[in-house]
Amino acid sequence: MMEFLRNPAVLVEALRALFLGWGLSPMLTNLLLYILGGFALATGPMLWVIFLIWFERKVVGRFQDRLGPNRVGPYGLLQPIADVLKLITKEDIIPAGADKLMYWAAPILSVAGVLLLWPAIPLGLGIGGDLSVGVLFLIAAGAISTMAIFMAGWSSNNKYALLGALRTVAQLVSYEVPAVLVLLIPVMLSGSMSLQDIVKAQNVWYIVYAPLAALIFFIVSVAEVGRTPFDLLEAESEIIAGFHIEYSGMKFAMFFAGEFLHAFTIGILTAVFYLGGWRGPGAETFPVLGILYLWLKGFLVYFVVVWLRATFPRIRIDHMLNFSWKFLTPLALALVTVMAVVDKFVVGLGDWPRALAHLVVNLVLAFVTLHLVRAWARRYPRPKVAEPRPVARPEPQPASGD
Repeated sequence: MMEFLRNPAVLVEALRALFLGWGLSPMLTNLLLYILGGFALATGPMLWVIFLIWFERKVVGRFQDRLGPNRVGPYGLLQPIADVLKLITKEDIIPAGADKLMYWAAPILSVAGVLLLWPAIPLGLGIGGDLSVGVLFLIAAGAISTMAIFMAGWSSNNKYALLGALRTVAQLVSYEVPAVLVLLIPVMLSGSMSLQDIVKAQNVWYIVYAPLAALIFFIVSVAEVGRTPFDLLEAESEIIAGFHIEYSGMKFAMFFAGEFLHAFTIGILTAVFYLGGWRGPGAETFPVLGILYLWLKGFLVYFVVVWLRATFPRIRIDHMLNFSWKFLTPLALALVTVMAVVDKFVVGLGDWPRALAHLVVNLVLAFVTLHLVRAWARRYPRPKVAEPRPVARPEPQPASGD
């Protein structure tokens, strides 16, 4: 057991020796190990979704002065199981005129696009993915979920679903621009696009170096998931349920599970890029502890995502797009430029002097941004809404018998 805590790879070597002992060739053995590793990496997050659904319903219930699930099982813990059974047994309906191939592929791709992010995530020292172009891989893989949503809206042969899919292009693609820009900052500070190298370089967490970049990354990640207050993809008050209105049963459940898993995944990615990832006391000696540290940091960020969902109302789509193109994108461009220039002068200093120099730059840029926004708000005040005219009420008439 102690050897496993120090070096989890002994489990893989034990399986390799077992398969070779069965007379399998080295090539087939490696193939089986890759399949088992991929199966474990996909099954773990999907099972975790069951807990996330219960947790989010409980937390949102408390925020809204409700109890949340409390009937099925102790504290409602078995409610997600009941929901899964209900969705499995529901009738599967395909709308007339639907493009069946795209209609069936869309929910699969929505989950696959999220699961595809996990092979690039370093779960611990020597555990998980270590791609030399991990950041580029994340950007490319994240586009699959956007394509799946568009496929669902287009193939459903429903104008409301198509409108929700077109909103995907307007929202997710626009928020991809500041997301890519702020991802350049961890790459610049670490000198590598490998997520494992980015984590190892964080002797001081990058949220200390660039708190403004961490905030922008968190905001655009929530917008790309389509969570409140950016849930225009499925604004039921305007377009019924958006892109998945024509889906039922397990196909709808796959969209549902993909959204919850994506919300937790952005917590993990925020921890990797700005909160030190798997790093923590004893994580280098016992790499399994790194998985626990990464999970706790990601879960903390996920709680903030749930907090936002229970607190903020939905914003208008024109406000949301203006926020991306007219505020976040210029701010991210300015932040990347300024930090790149400053880093040329402080790169030779120690970790903490370099971090404090970048922290000062972030705080100054945040102060200037707030000053400019305040000046703009004073120059262009919000138009006053006309007071409604009082309605003249008729005087009560006496009864005919009086």
